[in-house]
Amino acid sequence: MTKPLSTPGPSPLPPPRGSARRHRRWRLGKGLVVLACWGLLLPPTFGSGSLANGGQALALGPESPLPAPQRSAESPRALVPPVTESPSLLGAGAWAQPNAHRDPYSIKRWDMVKTQILQRGVRQEPVLEAMRTVPRHEFVASDARETAYDDEPVAIGWGQSIYQPYIVARMTELLELGPEDRVLEIGTGSGYHSAVLSLIADEVFTIEINDKLAKTARRNLSGYTNVNLREGDGYKGWKEHAPFDAILFSVAPPEVPQDLLQQLRIGGRMVVPVGNFLQDLQVITRTETEFLTRIVEPVRVNTMSGEIQNPER
Repeated sequence: MTKPLSTPGPSPLPPPRGSARRHRRWRLGKGLVVLACWGLLLPPTFGSGSLANGGQALALGPESPLPAPQRSAESPRALVPPVTESPSLLGAGAWAQPNAHRDPYSIKRWDMVKTQILQRGVRQEPVLEAMRTVPRHEFVASDARETAYDDEPVAIGWGQSIYQPYIVARMTELLELGPEDRVLEIGTGSGYHSAVLSLIADEVFTIEINDKLAKTARRNLSGYTNVNLREGDGYKGWKEHAPFDAILFSVAPPEVPQDLLQQLRIGGRMVVPVGNFLQDLQVITRTETEFLTRIVEPVRVNTMSGEIQNPER
């Protein structure tokens, strides 16, 4: 913008005492507002290497270490990296605005994705979209709905819980699901993770050993037509529908069941927390000749019950 030319004239009177200082403060404040607005317009910065493999699971190694883990507030606990403040990430993605009139929990769901999931490094857009879409509060008890989107597990009864939103998103991202994939889940719980998977994969098969939870999950998942639920022990998997493109353990076995490894197709991935009290979250990939195991991070989730706990199996 062109400034008007100044014309000669009498010298201005000196400013009143203190006005120059107020003017400098006003100019400084104006400059900070301009810089803040400009920062919101800049494209999001994700950091080096976070999208190096086309938005798939983050590479874990010396080049891209995970942030130091911290414990969440409730038990069972998962070790989650701390939230990293990054204003540019808050505007990432061309998202439609939540409709608070149609769904009063939609704003909480969006805030959950932005502050708990996106800022901790989950980048796959199908995963983010599924987490923004599935009404988590409908998979918990009515008296726990107000805390359903908090950064902590939520109890669902019978000693079980659904995990922190970040853990659900992280485990889902590690599966690297495609729209034509078929997924087997061990440990349905109330059905929340099954619902998330159903919005990304073509078909979901899920097994729940607790008859009361299986009944609850069946009711919660009644509108998810590509989810197949079976009540029973997941130790042997679901051979009739094998092989699977991906297998997810929502519970932790003390060791990986060999029968389930054989139900994974060549090139498929298994995401499983292995251990007793404190587990290692592992990604196992089947090749034509072997199973490749990668340890991702420590977690603390519900342990697997049933035949796998029998020492004489």
